Amino acid sequence: MPAETDIPAAGTPGVHAGAADDTATQGHGEPALLETRGLEVHFPVRRRGLRRTAQMVRAVDGVDLRLDHGETLGLVGESGCGKTTLGSAVLGLRSGVRGAVYYRSGQGRLLDATRLGSADLAEYRQEVRMIFQDPHASLNPRLTLLDLVGEPLRVLQGVGGAELEERVAGILERVGLRRDHLRRYPHAFSGGERQRVSIARALVPGPRLVVADEAVSALDVSVRSQILNLLQDLQDEMGLTYLFVSHDLSVVEHVCTRVAVMYLGRVVEQADTSELYGHPRHPYTEALISAVPVPDPRLRGRRERIRLTGELPDPASPPSGCPFHTRCGYATERCAIDRPPLREITPGHRVACHHAEELSLAGLP
Repeated sequence: MPAETDIPAAGTPGVHAGAADDTATQGHGEPALLETRGLEVHFPVRRRGLRRTAQMVRAVDGVDLRLDHGETLGLVGESGCGKTTLGSAVLGLRSGVRGAVYYRSGQGRLLDATRLGSADLAEYRQEVRMIFQDPHASLNPRLTLLDLVGEPLRVLQGVGGAELEERVAGILERVGLRRDHLRRYPHAFSGGERQRVSIARALVPGPRLVVADEAVSALDVSVRSQILNLLQDLQDEMGLTYLFVSHDLSVVEHVCTRVAVMYLGRVVEQADTSELYGHPRHPYTEALISAVPVPDPRLRGRRERIRLTGELPDPASPPSGCPFHTRCGYATERCAIDRPPLREITPGHRVACHHAEELSLAGLP
C-alpha cells in the first residue's frame, strides 16, 4: 500500500534508533506519535522429535498502524487474531519481530522500538507503558502498593526514599485510592481496586503512550464503566495516547476515537469509530458489529445477528486469497485467489475487501 507518512519504511539504509525525522505527516497536521511499518511476528512450530521448524504461525502478518498524540485507537477481533501479540510487539516484549515500530519520544527523537540500545530502551520503557488484563495475576501478592507502584520509579528513574513515597501516594490518589493504602497488600483490595493499582503502576513514570490489553474484560460489569471513565479522565489530565486492545466492541465504541479490525494477523478495516460502526465496509466487521448489544429495546429487532460459519483458520496455514473468504457470505471466486490489499475507499476509511464498494452492509441502528 502507499506510504501514509514520510517515516521511512523498515530496512531503509541509514535509518536507526534515535534518527530524527521532523517532516510533517501527509494528510495530518502533526507527525505520528507511533507508527508500525510492515510489522510481523511469526512463531516457529516444531514437530515432536524434530529440531527443524515445520511451520510458522503468522500471529501478526504485515500490519501498518498509526497513532496520533491524544487519541485512543481500538484494536478488535476474535481471540487468536493477533491483537495482543501486536500490542506486546509495540512494547518491545516480543523477540523475532520484523518490520519497524517508529515512536517519536518526548524529546522529539524518532526511535525504532525493534532496534533499541540500552539508553534508548530505558527512555522507551518510561514513555510507553502497559495495563494488563488480569489485575489478580499481574500484581505480586508479596509486595505492598508502595513497592508495586514504586518499582518503575526505582528501576527507570532511580527514585527512592521520601520522594518515592510521595510520588506513589500522589498517583494512587489520582486513580481513586488513598494515601494510607501504601502499606497494604493486593489481597486487601477488590478486583476494581486492583486494576486501579495496575493503572497507577503503568502511569507513575509519566508515560505518553499506554497499551491497555483487555483492561476491563476481567472486571464485573458494574465496575467496568468506573474504570473506563477513570481512563478517559486520566487521558485528559495527563495527555495520554491509548492503544486499546479489546474483543468487546461495545466498550471500544464508548472509549475509542478510531478502530482497527484484525483478522488472522492482518488489519482488514480501519476507520473513525462512528464511521466504522455506522457504515462497516468489510463483512467480518459487519459480523462483529451485529453482536454488539443495543440498549434501546425498540431497536433490537431491526437487525439480525450474523453467525459466522466454520472455525478460525489455522494461522500457520492461512487460506489463499482473502483470509476471510472461507467464512464470508459474500465471497466470490476472485476472493479465493487474490489477497485484497488494505486500501482507502473514503478519506480515513481503509478496508481489505475486493467488493467493499459494491456491498451494502449493516451497522448499528
